[in-house]
Amino acid sequence: MLYESLVVFAVLLIGFLLPQILLSGFGMVMSAKLLWVHVFLLLMLYFVWFWLNGGQTLPMKTWKIRLVGLDDHAIRPGQALLRYLAAWPGIAFFGCGIFWALFDKDGQFLHDRIAGTKIVTAST
Repeated sequence: MLYESLVVFAVLLIGFLLPQILLSGFGMVMSAKLLWVHVFLLLMLYFVWFWLNGGQTLPMKTWKIRLVGLDDHAIRPGQALLRYLAAWPGIAFFGCGIFWALFDKDGQFLHDRIAGTKIVTAST
């Protein structure tokens, strides 16, 4: 997760901060709610696109893990979106969705259980 957070920071720097700097240069300011929506949608675009196109974000490639459906095939768009949406509360509530894996019989995260996905070792 640490490596993923570094990549997410870079995504937010380019996709969020730079446009905000440009907008403020023209005297345009977005409301706080709109800024959060921007972050939410930007991260959704990042994660869902990578999960649907190869099943791996850059850190997942580095760790040689892949996201697949329970049938070991590529995930569907609805699963990717559901996994992304389900991960937010699981992380926001003190990481309970992550700690879930410690007690799960298959070691899966709560958002993977909800979306019908799993993380497997990627073949090279």
